[in-house]
Parts: sequence; structure tokens; C-alpha cells
Amino acid sequence: MTNQPALTKYPVTPDGRYFVVRGRLWRLSNPALAEGERTHLIKELMNARQHVGEAKRAGDGAAERHARDLVDAAKRRLGERGPVWWIDGAPDYNRHLARNTPYAHWFAALGLEDE
Repeated sequence: MTNQPALTKYPVTPDGRYFVVRGRLWRLSNPALAEGERTHLIKELMNARQHVGEAKRAGDGAAERHARDLVDAAKRRLGERGPVWWIDGAPDYNRHLARNTPYAHWFAALGLEDE
């Protein structure tokens, strides 16, 4: 159900809302985004992340803060942060440990608790 094939090495919740890394849920981008818009936003995100690294290496705190704000803005437009993109009223469990959410049984069945 996910629209992000690069994430195939990470389990995706059955509802397609999150992928799991080291037991923690991370919200996927909004699957309703048009492919062109998604591609554009991902490029913006990657550029902003590159600027974060450059600013850190240069020791430029102001530039780093600005670049991190650009990362946040791109992630919000992708639907990975901010208001949820689903409409059924379910709460957001972004960054929560899977074992502490309604996904606990699903996650336990994967046998990845110790990774």
C-alpha cells in the first residue's frame, strides 16, 4: 500500500501509514499526492538535508537552523509531519514505539522486537 518502494527493507503497517525502524513508527508521505508533486517535494527535502550537512560542517548555526526549517517544511508538505493525511480520525503515532501503539500485535508478529 505504500508508495515508497525504497522503504521495502522496512516493514510498513498494514494500513500504509507508517514504516518501522528499530521498533519506532515513522509516518509515510501522503499517498494522495500526485507523483509530480511528490517528486518535487522529495527533491526539496533532499536539497534541504544537503544544506543541513553543509551548514553543520561549516559550523554555521544560523544556516543550519534555516536548512532544518526547510526540511521541516518539505516533510509537512509531504504529510510526514504536521496534520495527518488520513481522514478516519485515527490518532497519529509518528515516532512512537510500535509496541506501545495499536500496532503492537502486528509488530510482535514480525519478530523484530530485538532489532
